[in-house]
Amino acid sequence: MSRPRLTDRILAARVQRTLQGRERQRRTVTRRDGVRYEVDGRWLTNFSGNDYLGLAQHFAVVDALQSAAGRDGAGSGASHLVCGHHAAHEALEKEIADWLGAPRALLFGSGYLANLAVLQGLLGEDDVCVQDRLNHASLIDAARLSGCKLRRYPHNDAEGALRQLRTVPDGAAIVATDGVFSMDGDVAPLRELSLVAKVQHALLYVDDAHGIGVVGAEGRGCAVDAGLAPGDVLQLATLGKALGGYGACVVGSEDIIGHLAETARPYIYTTALPPAQAAATLAAVKLARRDHWRREKLQNLIGHFRQNAQFRGLQLLPSTTPIQPLMCGEEKRALALTTALEAQGFWVPAIRPPTVPDGKARLRITLSSLHTQAEVDALVDALSWARDAVEMGYGNAGASGAAVA
Repeated sequence: MSRPRLTDRILAARVQRTLQGRERQRRTVTRRDGVRYEVDGRWLTNFSGNDYLGLAQHFAVVDALQSAAGRDGAGSGASHLVCGHHAAHEALEKEIADWLGAPRALLFGSGYLANLAVLQGLLGEDDVCVQDRLNHASLIDAARLSGCKLRRYPHNDAEGALRQLRTVPDGAAIVATDGVFSMDGDVAPLRELSLVAKVQHALLYVDDAHGIGVVGAEGRGCAVDAGLAPGDVLQLATLGKALGGYGACVVGSEDIIGHLAETARPYIYTTALPPAQAAATLAAVKLARRDHWRREKLQNLIGHFRQNAQFRGLQLLPSTTPIQPLMCGEEKRALALTTALEAQGFWVPAIRPPTVPDGKARLRITLSSLHTQAEVDALVDALSWARDAVEMGYGNAGASGAAVA
């Protein structure tokens, strides 16, 4: 039997995606001004990004980036454990640990790397990781990389998590969950999951990528909002969403963070973040802690959007976060809605399989404190028009609105 050629397999996969209408196509942003993006020579109002607090272009954040780059250069030059750990990294880790009320924090180049590091660094083949069925792909990949037993429970079902833990009574255990689920916008039942973890002597690990900066007092995230103490949870804080920058930080006890710093391969064997990026994120964290009005405005916009959308009969998933999914069902309908919205000046990409299950394509609408109420009202008007127009046969399901989330 001859070995299959990898190029033939790749070609077959591409043909299959084409036949299914699931090609993904990148859109190139040439300029950006807050929530206004220039794409293919046209300015669109963006309702798809994760800059929830509007900090990515804040003058204080940009000034910190430019000043640090002028002083320290464009890159760190090495991994943290060689000679790449800069004073800016140290200051950012201490600020985030203080903000989230934990003993120590550890910087990573991305949330994906951080999740790989945590599960690979803490679990082995005799252990188990119990995860929500809708967890981010990086948590699933991380468990597989660690070699541990991976068990998944129904979405937001703490009793399901308990049942899965009981199927593997031996070895160390981690219960891992998103804080805010990136495609549905709902929040994990962390209080109940924490109790399950305690009863089963497991560690609760929360990927709070979409909660940090937005949820809870001072934007301290889902774990704090659920009333969990720092000792109850190991937490991931992504720096590239509400904080507007890039990278991630794992926050927890001195023992766990120290162990990860010495054993986690995605930390040991990768170049540290540029010091200038750390300086910019430090400025963003200080703004997020101080400017409570950003979260207050964001929550007001969320409530206003939901009220108006529901009045127009738009089918939203239940969510109190900036992620407001509009369910479309079939992929062709989601793509046609995206096309109709873009014709009216709004950028809201369709999210479709395999990112979400078959038959659950959606528009993933996200709000930012940079949006105005008038822009939100205009979006609701555009959504209502697009829905009616698509029902009457408007638009072709092209690939321009495809998502890669």
